[in-house]
Order: sequence, then C-alpha cells, then structure tokens
Amino acid sequence: MQVDVQVLDKHFYLKRLFLKRFCLCVVQNAWAGSDDAIVSVVLADNDFVHALNKQYRKKDKPTNVLSFENEPPLAGDIVVAYGVTRDEAKAQGKSFAAHLAHLLTHGTLHLQGYDHLTDKQAQKMEKLETKLMQKLGYADPYKGV
Repeated sequence: MQVDVQVLDKHFYLKRLFLKRFCLCVVQNAWAGSDDAIVSVVLADNDFVHALNKQYRKKDKPTNVLSFENEPPLAGDIVVAYGVTRDEAKAQGKSFAAHLAHLLTHGTLHLQGYDHLTDKQAQKMEKLETKLMQKLGYADPYKGV
C-alpha cells in the first residue's frame, strides 16, 4: 500500500510528528483492502476543508476530516483540517497526535465503505476504530467524549 501525503498547512509541522511516516503507519494500520492501493492524505487548513465541505456536503463550515472514495488502485483521499483537529484535541483533553491518528483511522475506514449514518453502523465503526487505535497504542477515542 502506498500513502501519499501533502502538507498544505505548515502548522502540522509544528506538532513535531514525522508526518509522512505517522500518516503511513496509521493508514496502513486501518487498511484491510488491496496491497496495491494508493491513499492520498492532505493535511490542510480550515479554509481549504471548509470549501470542500461546502461544495461536496453542502455544509458551510469546516470539519475535522473528509474522505473521498475513488476507483482502484487509487483508494481515495483523506483531507484533515488543522485548526479543527487542534481545537477538538484540546477540548477533548487528547494529544494532537492521538486525535490526528483517530481522524486518519476514521477517514481510512470511510474509504473502505464503513459509515455511521445509522446507530448500528456507528457502533460497528466506532468499535473497529477503538480496536485499531488501541493497536497503535492510543486510548479509546470515544471514551469521555
């Protein structure tokens, strides 16, 4: 599996993560599809994500993560907003890295067809996210939220 990372918001670098290696590790951990798949990760600012959210989801605000499925071998794109991610991590008492890992995991599962439109779907997806996060050494991302 290949993970291409584009950093459009330099603030991601301030978190002192090895961004490309971090994203590769998290996405590979959550990926259960084809070994020749390509996932694009875009680490952007709130304005970039706001524009995408408005265009594709008709929601006039930034969000934490968006996923766009594509045809193989390009599995899709995961776009993360720095400001929303930072603010949510702080509000939830989590490290930035833990929250970013959760959002990348969440986005990767969306690329594989998981969703959370119904309670049953949400429970299944959240259970898998928790398992995958624990495999990376992070706590249950839904505990205390």
